[in-house]
Amino acid sequence: MIEDGKLYIGTSRKPDDTNNKPEYLDLKFGNRHGLVTGATGTGKTITLQILAEGFSNAGVPVFCADVKGDLSGIGAMGEPKDFLLKRAQQIGLEPYDFQEFPVIFWDLYGEKGHRVRTTMSEMGPLLLSRLMNATDAQEGVLNIAFKIADKGGLPLLDMKDLQSLLTYMGDNASELSNQFGFISKASVGSIQRELLILEQQGAEHFFGEPALKISDIMRTTNDGRGAISVLAADKLMMNPRLYGTFLLWMLSELFEVLPEVGDADKPKLVFFFDEAHLLFNDAPKVLIERVEQVVRLIRSKGVGVYFVTQNPLDVPETVLAQLGNRVQHALRAYTPREQKAVKTAADTFRPNPEFDCATVITNLGTGEALVSTLEGKGAPSMVERTLIRPPASRVGPLTTEERAHVMKISPVAGLYDEDFDRESAYEMLAKKAAQAAQQVEEAKKAEEEAAEQSSGGGSIWTLPGFGNDSAPTSGTPRPRSASPGRQRETVVEAAMKSAARSMANSLGRALVRGILGSLKR
Repeated sequence: MIEDGKLYIGTSRKPDDTNNKPEYLDLKFGNRHGLVTGATGTGKTITLQILAEGFSNAGVPVFCADVKGDLSGIGAMGEPKDFLLKRAQQIGLEPYDFQEFPVIFWDLYGEKGHRVRTTMSEMGPLLLSRLMNATDAQEGVLNIAFKIADKGGLPLLDMKDLQSLLTYMGDNASELSNQFGFISKASVGSIQRELLILEQQGAEHFFGEPALKISDIMRTTNDGRGAISVLAADKLMMNPRLYGTFLLWMLSELFEVLPEVGDADKPKLVFFFDEAHLLFNDAPKVLIERVEQVVRLIRSKGVGVYFVTQNPLDVPETVLAQLGNRVQHALRAYTPREQKAVKTAADTFRPNPEFDCATVITNLGTGEALVSTLEGKGAPSMVERTLIRPPASRVGPLTTEERAHVMKISPVAGLYDEDFDRESAYEMLAKKAAQAAQQVEEAKKAEEEAAEQSSGGGSIWTLPGFGNDSAPTSGTPRPRSASPGRQRETVVEAAMKSAARSMANSLGRALVRGILGSLKR
């Protein structure tokens, strides 16, 4: 529900149940980011759902992940269940209207939504290193690989492109190290093994074309509502590092692609990062700094980022300080870490003299939260104990048939569902290798013909291991042994080996030259 440019969240609950007031999120501060936290089962998913509904009705596109499979119901009309009607009565929500929302389903695996992909080049070496948990040495090799691909005009689109380039780098490590810095064959091998593991975990579905266009998650409908993009993440969560890296890639793409908009009446897009702790767990310092930079600067692009997680300690302080809109559901405080989390959550709010935040946080009921949003000139409002409004859409998942129908009428139907494999690094390097092999074969044949002509047309006996190993025919001189039990190398054999070495060296030099520019011709 939108009133005067504000998104209705719920109604504050006073100790004596008097003077209750509605709590809003001002849309002009929607791009100042936010945090939704709370223990399992306290109502975080419903809060995410009602925020997504509100932004959609305000004409703001939304992207969110469905990690448990029950957020898909946002695409269907709500149902008058008793607990929803009771909550609407408690907060004085009249009329309580039900509504379905424009939804686009996405899925990295293409099973419960439209395929979503990116290319290796768009992912970049930093995020790819994070995805593979690469060491510093391995990250350095990846940076060199991307530099070689860029200078050589080699598109890195899918996993086989990077694998083929790494194979080339390993085979020509000495020559390439002289130009790009040290390339360790051991690091190359380790990266290739990690890529194989990622492939077995299903990451190959994520890399390729057609790559996702950011404009397709920023759609609005003819009636002015923002489309809600829902990523099916229940299967993706089996690979948490891929999940976190994928969402961070999307944030980075938004940051790179969108223009500056300054202060606007409402966000251009709102991005919900559910299970946010998966992004920060064991993350290297450089990645944390990258997230902090993106969160700080993407606000000027009109994008609001809302982290959803169980514990406020899951989010680094440098990021936490930038999240102006807060919804805190109940936390448990049995262990020292949980007690610290309660204190951290309480200290981030503007105090309310009517109650103690730390005490209330542990006593909140399901669907109840402490709420503080930005108001006035961007200052946080006094924290209020709030009953969260019931959603207008369905609580619970769509059926398989309902999901299939939504995908069939989707505005992106048919755009991403089929793979497209154009010529890229894999094909280019394979073509060069084939050409080099053909040149070696032609040179070998030429040397054989030259050797035959130089013998005056006489018969030439066969080298051991190259066909007939029988003794030479009558009249054919037997070569003298250079040492007992070992025959001296013949002219033909020496010529063939020389040609092979020459062509191998020429191939190495040609491929180095090609990788640096001749492939562009």
